[in-house]
Amino acid sequence: MNLDDRTAQIRITEGTLNVRVRRLENDETFEIDTPNLAFSILRPGSYKLNVNEAGDTTVVVVRDGEGEVTGGGSAYTIHPRETGTFAGIDQLDADIQRFDNYDDDFDHWCNDRDRHADHSTSARYVSTDVIGYDDLDDYGGWRPVPEYGTVWFPHTTVVGWAPYRYGHWVWISPWGWTWVDDEPWGFAPFHYGRWVVVGGVWGWVPSPPRPVFAVAYVRPVYAPALVAWVGGPHFSIGIGIGGGGGVGVAWFPLGPRDVYCPSYHVSQRYVQNVNISNTTVINQTNITNVYNNVYVNKTVNVTNITYQNQTAPNAVTATSHQAFTSAQPVGRNLVKVDAREVASAPVAPLTPTVAPQQRSVLGAGASASVKPPAAVLSRPVVAKTAPPPAPISFVRQQQAIQANGGRPPAVSEMRRAQVENVQQARPNIKIAPPAQPGMPRNVQANRPVGNIQNNPANVQNAPANVQNNNNRPASVNNSSPANPANRPVNPPANNGNAPGNPKVYSDRPPSSRSNNSNRSNDVNPQLDQRHQQQLEQLHQKQDQERQKIEQQQQQERQRVAQQNADQQRQQQRQQQIDQKHQQQLEQLEHKHDQEQQKLQQKQQQERQKEKPANKPPKEKEKEKDDKSHNHG
Repeated sequence: MNLDDRTAQIRITEGTLNVRVRRLENDETFEIDTPNLAFSILRPGSYKLNVNEAGDTTVVVVRDGEGEVTGGGSAYTIHPRETGTFAGIDQLDADIQRFDNYDDDFDHWCNDRDRHADHSTSARYVSTDVIGYDDLDDYGGWRPVPEYGTVWFPHTTVVGWAPYRYGHWVWISPWGWTWVDDEPWGFAPFHYGRWVVVGGVWGWVPSPPRPVFAVAYVRPVYAPALVAWVGGPHFSIGIGIGGGGGVGVAWFPLGPRDVYCPSYHVSQRYVQNVNISNTTVINQTNITNVYNNVYVNKTVNVTNITYQNQTAPNAVTATSHQAFTSAQPVGRNLVKVDAREVASAPVAPLTPTVAPQQRSVLGAGASASVKPPAAVLSRPVVAKTAPPPAPISFVRQQQAIQANGGRPPAVSEMRRAQVENVQQARPNIKIAPPAQPGMPRNVQANRPVGNIQNNPANVQNAPANVQNNNNRPASVNNSSPANPANRPVNPPANNGNAPGNPKVYSDRPPSSRSNNSNRSNDVNPQLDQRHQQQLEQLHQKQDQERQKIEQQQQQERQRVAQQNADQQRQQQRQQQIDQKHQQQLEQLEHKHDQEQQKLQQKQQQERQKEKPANKPPKEKEKEKDDKSHNHG
C-alpha cells in the first residue's frame, strides 16, 4: 500500500504473515492492515499475524516488541509474549492472552531465515542496511584485496560471466530503467556497491558496514543499476522516443572510483549520498565535478573521464534495442562488441532516452498460472494511516515520460498527476474511525492497568506518511529503519533464467518440499554456534579451492591468447578451453553442494539427538507441579 523512506504499510487479506523489525526510528511507521484492523508496530521485535478465510478474524502474536491494534472504534496495546484474537468487522471482540509458544512449520522456516541473517558472514563486510546482503553467504566467498578491502566473489559456473549480463531491463517508477538479475543472490550486488576485476575474476566491492561508533552514518542508497552506457556508431546513447540511432544498447559496470549519475530527477546531496554510501574509495570532489558536468552543464557524452571497467576484459555487455525495451533476457540476446572500438567510444553516465512500452513494466515472462481468488484480492482492509493515492495508469505515465524526453519525470510531477486520484477513494481501503482505549477479555491480572489507559486514540490530524508515536516506548533503537525503502516498491520477480548452478531452495517453507524435515524450533545455542562455525569453515575451504581453479583457468587462457596461431585455430582452441573450464566449474559446484548437504545432514542428526534431552516447557512445569503436589 505504501513504501518510502519512513513508511512501510502492508496489506494482508488472508493467510499468515511473519515480520521481524530490527530497527525503528521515532518518525517511522510500520503498519499492517487486515480486513478488520490496523496493527501498528511500536518497537523492534518479532510479530505474526493470521487472517482467517472469512476475513473477519485476525490473530496478532507479539513474541517480542510491542504493537497497537486499531479497529471498530477501539485501540488495544499488545505487549511482549501476548496473543490477541480480534473478531468482527464493525466492532472488535478482543481476547488477549499470554503467548503459548506454539510454532508451526512456517514459523520454523522464518526462524531459520532470521538465524541465517543473524549469523551472516557477509554482515562483517557489508552494511546490514543493504537489501539482500545475507543471500551472499551461500553463493560466493569473501577475499581480502589490498586496494579495495574485503571483496565478494560469486561462485558462478559460466565461463566469461560478467555483471549485468544475465538478467533483463524493466521500467520501474520513479527510477526508470532498472536491472533485474537472474541469480538468487542478484539484488544487493547490482543495486549497491561496485564491481572490479581481480586476477581475471569479477568481484563485488560492497557498501561499508555500519560502524559501531560514528559521528555520521549514511545509509546505503538503492540504485536501479550502477552502470555507464557506451555510445558510438553501433550503440546508441540517445536511442530516442521512436528508436533510431545505433543498432543496440551497451553498458558496463561501474568501478569503485566511478561516479554514478542517476537518470531520474535528483539533488546534488542525493548524488553525493548514493555514491559515498556505496563505495569507500570515491573522491567527494570528483562527485561534485561530475554533478556540475552532467546536471548543470548538461553534458551528454563524457570524454574526459576514464571509467575503471570500460577497458576491462569482457566488461561491456550489449543487446538489441528490442530486447532492451521488451524485458527480454540479455544473455540470450547478446550483441557482439569490438573491444578496441569500445575502448575509444564515448560514454554516457545517464541511461538511454527511450520511453518504456507495456512489456517494459510487466516483463516478458509468462503470466502466473495460479492466482489468489478474486474475492480475496479485492477484500477491503482497515488502515490507520491514510495511504497515498493510487498510482496513475501506465498510459499516462508513458505520456509523461515521452514529454520528458524519455527520462523519468520528477516525483513532484507524478504527484501532481495523482491529485485527481485523491478524489477517487480506494474501494478496498477503509480508514479506521477515531479509537478509544478498549478493554479485552481475559486480560491478565498482572498486566498494569496503566498500559490500557495510556493507549492514545487514533490521531486524525497526523501527516499521512508519519505516524504519531507518542505511545512508542522510550527504549526504541534510534538508528536506521528496519525496512529501508530505497529498493523498488514492487521488485521484479526472478524469472528463472539464471545460467548458474541451482542451489538448495530457501524461498519457501520446507512443508512445500518433498524432503520436509519438520525441524524443531528448540535450538541449543552452543550446538547452533558450533554448526555455524562448521559451515563457515566449509565455505572458506571451498572458496579457496575455487580460487585455485580460477587462477589455473586464467593462466591457461593467457597461454592460449599468446600462442602465435591463426585466428580461426585460436578461436577453436579458445572454445575448447571454455568448454573444459565450464565442466570444471560445474563439477566443482556439484562437489561443494554435496559437501554442504552432507554436513547439514550430519548437523540435523545431531539436533535430533538433542531433542530427548530438551523436554517441552509445559512438560517440565507439569512435572514440577506433580512433585510439589506429592511432597505437599
